[in-house]
Amino acid sequence: MTTLTAETAKSNDLIDWLVTRGLEGAAKEELLDGYCNKLLELGVPLMRFHAAQSALHPVYGGTGFSWYEGKGGESETFEYSEQPSEQWQQSPLFAILNNEMDEIRERLVDQNEASRFPLLNDLRQIGATDYYATGVNFNVPTHNAPMDAKNAVDGVLLSWTSNAPMGFEDKDLDLIHTALPHLGLALKSAASARVSKDLMRVYLGRDAGRRVLSGEIRRGSLQQIDAVMWNFDLEGFTSLSEELPGAEIIDMLNDYLAVAVGVVHDNDGNILKFMGDGLMAMFDVGEIDEDARAALKAVPMLQQRMEALNARRKANGLPVANFTLALHAGEILYGNIGSETRLDFTVIGPAVNQTARIAGMHRSLGQRILISDDVARAAQPCGQDLISVGRYMLRGVSEPKELFTVYNAAEA
Repeated sequence: MTTLTAETAKSNDLIDWLVTRGLEGAAKEELLDGYCNKLLELGVPLMRFHAAQSALHPVYGGTGFSWYEGKGGESETFEYSEQPSEQWQQSPLFAILNNEMDEIRERLVDQNEASRFPLLNDLRQIGATDYYATGVNFNVPTHNAPMDAKNAVDGVLLSWTSNAPMGFEDKDLDLIHTALPHLGLALKSAASARVSKDLMRVYLGRDAGRRVLSGEIRRGSLQQIDAVMWNFDLEGFTSLSEELPGAEIIDMLNDYLAVAVGVVHDNDGNILKFMGDGLMAMFDVGEIDEDARAALKAVPMLQQRMEALNARRKANGLPVANFTLALHAGEILYGNIGSETRLDFTVIGPAVNQTARIAGMHRSLGQRILISDDVARAAQPCGQDLISVGRYMLRGVSEPKELFTVYNAAEA
C-alpha cells in the first residue's frame, strides 16, 4: 500500500476542492475567495492574492479580483482602452503578459533596493516579504500569434503575496504549481458561464437571454403572454443620416438609443430588438394592469431624458432629433422562430402588428406619443393625464381603436 506524503495529501485535497467547485459552477468570486481560504487552511502563508482576466464585454476590457487576509476578496472591472494605462504597464503581470518572462518571484525580505515594479514597493510597505506571479493561458500560443499585452488574451494572470518572516517555502510554491492547471480550468469554466450570460443579455435582452440559457432553444417553443408593447422611433433621423458622416450618425444613434434603453430597463421592461433608428420593447412585470402602469410611468421619464440629451447635444453643437412612441397592450407569442440553424427570440401576434399600425398614425394625427385604449383602460388609475385624440380604424383590425396621448406630449 502506497502511503501519501503530507504534501501530496495537501495537493490532492486542493485539487479535489477545485474540481468539485468547478463542476458545481461556482462563480469566479466565490471560487477565488474559497481558494485563498483553502490555501490558508493548508498552511500556505498567504497575505494577498490577485487574479486578472480579459473580458468579452461591450463596456469593460478586463476584470480583477484582489483578496487580502482577514478582509476577503473584491472584484473590479476596467474600462476598455486602446492604450494600456501607465499603472498597468508598470505591473508585474503586464511584464508576464508581454512575454518578458513566464513568472516573477521577488523575495522582498531579501531586497535592499527598490523593485522596478511600483506595486511591489507598495506591498513591501504593508509587510509583504515575498511575491510570486505567473499566468495560465487558456489557448495554446503559437509562433505566429504570441501573447500580446496590449490586446485581450484568453487566460488568467495570477499573483500570490506572503507576509511570513521568510516568505513562501518551496513546498508552498510546489502546492500552488501542482494545483494551478485545475485552478485555471475552474476559472475558465466560470469565465465561460459569465461571458455567456453577459453576451446573451447584451444581444438578446435580459429576459430573452435568461430564457435561452435556461434551455428555451427549440424552434417553435413559444409562450403566450399578456404584455404592453413599446415602439420607439427617432423622428427625422432618415434625413439626418443622408447629411451627416457615418461616424457621427452612429454616435448620434447610440446616444438616443441608450436613453430609450435606460428608461425601459429602469421601469422593468425588456428590449426585444433594435429596428434601424428605433426599438421594440415590452413590459411584462405582472398582471396586465401592472404592465400598463409600468409602461406609462416610463413615458414622462423618456420625455425628460430626451429633453436633457437634446440640450446637451445642442450645447456641444451636435444635431438633435425628436422621437415617436406607440403603446399597445394585448396577447402576444414570445419565443423562438426561424430555421433550425438560425433562430430569433422575439414576439409575434396581433398585438405586435397593431402596435406597428398605431406607430404609423403619428404623422397624420400630429402626435408623437400614441397610446391605445387597451393600455389606457388597463392602467386605470394610472396618475397620468391621458387625452383622447379620437377613434380610428387600423388596417387589419375589425373594430375601431380609440387612441390617447399624454398631456403636452406633442410639444415635449
